[in-house]
Amino acid sequence: MSDTHARDLAGNGRVVAAHGRQAMVETADGRRVLCHTRGKKSDVVVGDRVHWQIAGDAGVIERVAERRNLLFRQDEWKTKSFAANIDQLLVLVAVEPMYAETQLTRALIAAERAGIPTQIVLNKTDLPTLAAARDRLAPYRAMGVPVHELSLKSRADEARALLGPLLDSRATLVLGPSGMGKSTLINLMVPAAAAQVGEISIALNAGRHTTTSTTWYWLDDARRSALIDSPGFQEFGLRQLQATDLARLMPDIRDHAQACRFYNCSHLHEPGCGVRDALAAGLISPSRYRIYTELHAELSATKW
Repeated sequence: MSDTHARDLAGNGRVVAAHGRQAMVETADGRRVLCHTRGKKSDVVVGDRVHWQIAGDAGVIERVAERRNLLFRQDEWKTKSFAANIDQLLVLVAVEPMYAETQLTRALIAAERAGIPTQIVLNKTDLPTLAAARDRLAPYRAMGVPVHELSLKSRADEARALLGPLLDSRATLVLGPSGMGKSTLINLMVPAAAAQVGEISIALNAGRHTTTSTTWYWLDDARRSALIDSPGFQEFGLRQLQATDLARLMPDIRDHAQACRFYNCSHLHEPGCGVRDALAAGLISPSRYRIYTELHAELSATKW
């Protein structure tokens, strides 16, 4: 790499893929440079704005710029950050197969805490069980979460027309359980997605592991609109929350908690609980309240 080219490339950039201590950093003019992080531990995630410098034929990330927001995922053993600086979350579910409402709720809670707007997209609306799927999403519509309906395979042009304005000028993290049609959505909106994954995989020497990594795709040549694909339906990490934070992050619970007799009501057993009164009156769905109690127990048991 020439000195002139090196000086031209050095500067701020955006992480568009990461694996271990390596990251693909995109420069302001759209070029991509393979970089590594300093030290043994990497806390760089897709969407990060980073300050980096040329180091031989590659680059080194000096520091991560301040993040607007940060999302976490968790497994049985640990919680790890995986995406930053997101403008909106798009959760893709389908009429069939049935999705896990707990996963959907965890995603919405994580987005609420991070201040990220959420859109729900219901796919496969050409199937005969559409009415039942709409009923399952009724509590989310009532909370003010936008729900959009489409059929990615049978009405692709209509789907593209709906998604275009929804994704315009935003960096959108798209999530969906297996079988919901997320790969179809990505390929519809980003025809070169498969090729980009292959190129990134080779560059990061990540092989098949890149298929489980988060990747940033531009939707337009001007690089104003982006899709961030995080394969699988991430089990959103909520361990950074206290159990007492939970009610304010679930809008239907929060709305009725104002009527509780006690300011520190857990909404589990106290007398004069506005939440349980709303549940009894049919104003909160039983499934949503069940999820609240399960998450409350999980967060109460979290060891720090």
